[in-house]
Amino acid sequence: MQHLDVQVVEQGLAWLEAGETIWLCTVLSTFGSSPRAPGSIMVAREDGSHLGSLSGGCVEEDFLARVQRGEFSQRVCIERYGDLREQPSAKRSPVQLPCGGILEVLVERLPPELGNRQHLAELLAVLRGQQQKLRTVSLLDGHCSLRPVVHAGGDTVAVSAECISIRVGPAARLIIAGLSSVARICAEFAVALGYEVILCEPREEEYRDFNLAGVRLEKTFPSVFIAEAGNCHQQTAVVAMTHDPRIDDLAMMEAVKTDAFYIGVMGSRRTSDKRATRLLSTGGLTTQELERIHMPIGLALGSKTPAEIALAVMADILRVQRGIPRDAL
Repeated sequence: MQHLDVQVVEQGLAWLEAGETIWLCTVLSTFGSSPRAPGSIMVAREDGSHLGSLSGGCVEEDFLARVQRGEFSQRVCIERYGDLREQPSAKRSPVQLPCGGILEVLVERLPPELGNRQHLAELLAVLRGQQQKLRTVSLLDGHCSLRPVVHAGGDTVAVSAECISIRVGPAARLIIAGLSSVARICAEFAVALGYEVILCEPREEEYRDFNLAGVRLEKTFPSVFIAEAGNCHQQTAVVAMTHDPRIDDLAMMEAVKTDAFYIGVMGSRRTSDKRATRLLSTGGLTTQELERIHMPIGLALGSKTPAEIALAVMADILRVQRGIPRDAL
């Protein structure tokens, strides 16, 4: 399945190239319950056609109706939904979210000018690429640009008095090395969380009855897939949970050579210590490479069942992706 953000930017670029003015909307922040996370985007044109979403529907309906009435003619603004209190830094919308949450949305009006077409083309290349970028938008004149990020983890959106910075990049990807009871549930959790999930399984007896919806199956050794250029980028997590060193160890040996933001392998503390010794002595890993591997994998939740272990694994991946230290939990 193609990353939704890619589809949104592709549509926006197509409208610009057809001579249409577009409105690019980005969720900046949410307070309380809210259906869409910061960084979520939607593109619309004057007749109400749109792609993407900002909420469960009520925000979109209000915004599109107002665009069709000729509102949002300024180059850039911040719109707040779900809060009737005075907010000097953002306009107040009368729409109350059914969930009781509050949503702040960046609204950019982009005419079909060369600079806007070039910017969306560059943004599209980032979304299809291998690395994150920081998209900055001036609140003074709407000027936007893309620049490299220093760290792959951290907040998606940062707002200052004059500028907004938004992390953009390829869809979060989870590569699972080998099929197991924990791997199955981990894959299901990851799909629900919006990850692009790839399962690498070379054993025919394991994948013969494979039927995980939304999961891409690669019938090859995980280490081979991981080593291929382009398969692991800055938004990739790699996990191994088979207890088979031929799969788990080899996957770890290749994963540490990539830009993956999370690398983990399942096993008890004793098993992990033995694996660490093995990877250093026969695997050829350096101490720095070994330190990149989370083992035992996941948060220490006292997990026992496959579902509990999978929950701990995905929670730890999310923690690292958000840039939250363990001691801050």
